[in-house]
Amino acid sequence: MTEVRAAVPTAGSIHRSLAEAKGLADSLPGLLVEARRIATTVLAGWHGRRRSGPGETFWQFRPFVAGEAPGRIDWRRSARDEHLYVREREWEAAHTIWLSADLSTSMDFRSRLAVASKRDRAVVLTLAIGELLAAAGERIGLLGLSDPILARNAAERMAETLAHLDKPQPGLPEAHRLSRFADLVLIGDFLDPLDEIEAALAAYARHGVTAHLVEIRDPIEETFPYAGRTEFRDAESGAVYTVGRAEQIGADYRRHLLARREHLAATCRRLGWTHLVHRTDRPATEPLLALHARLSDRALARGVA
Repeated sequence: MTEVRAAVPTAGSIHRSLAEAKGLADSLPGLLVEARRIATTVLAGWHGRRRSGPGETFWQFRPFVAGEAPGRIDWRRSARDEHLYVREREWEAAHTIWLSADLSTSMDFRSRLAVASKRDRAVVLTLAIGELLAAAGERIGLLGLSDPILARNAAERMAETLAHLDKPQPGLPEAHRLSRFADLVLIGDFLDPLDEIEAALAAYARHGVTAHLVEIRDPIEETFPYAGRTEFRDAESGAVYTVGRAEQIGADYRRHLLARREHLAATCRRLGWTHLVHRTDRPATEPLLALHARLSDRALARGVA
């Protein structure tokens, strides 16, 4: 018998997830060096476009032009010779990345083979990637829950937002306030009806975003190890389905799950998006490494463009 209870993240569980997320974020630089050797590449967010503008990174000195405000003169550099110079800073455009963790009831499931529930793992991954992106100078927000912000403590502020939710959130939030060229990270089990999933993804695509889907699975959902009389309870509707010999439907179940996954992956390929699968009996560093690498690749591509 399986049973899933509806749950809402508490302040304590969210803060524990944040602590774990920070631990994962701290371990990522070493993992990135070992796995992809990107220690010398530009981290996500620090993609200066080599033109002057607002920013913190020094670019160059240039001669002062008559008519400019005298306050722009760099007097220390100008004192070296008889010319006046202006210090220009490189323009660094913070990119907007929206994050979304599925907190619907089905995500509360955890089998005896998993190290965390699907919901807790989704929260940890969301906060961990938020921690990394905030450190890299990106503008991040929780889709449908908060405005995008550019702040070093953005992950903590996202945790506070999640901690104060008063009800489970939909797996795929509405596509409002999405801007063209933004990135969207969706983390969940994607077990809603396929027509609803396709409608939500189509709405995101119409906004011109690039989405990255992380499909979370409990190992029992993958292997279906049930045998004999088994009672299954739908986490969302509460409906109960009883099978006399569960082993007889295992093969059909696995084919159906694989077909859904292939359909989702094909949709992502068609749209130029990315899709990866993560099981909750595996280390959370694995999808975090892959996701961070894909976002970093996107940042590098924008810098070249």
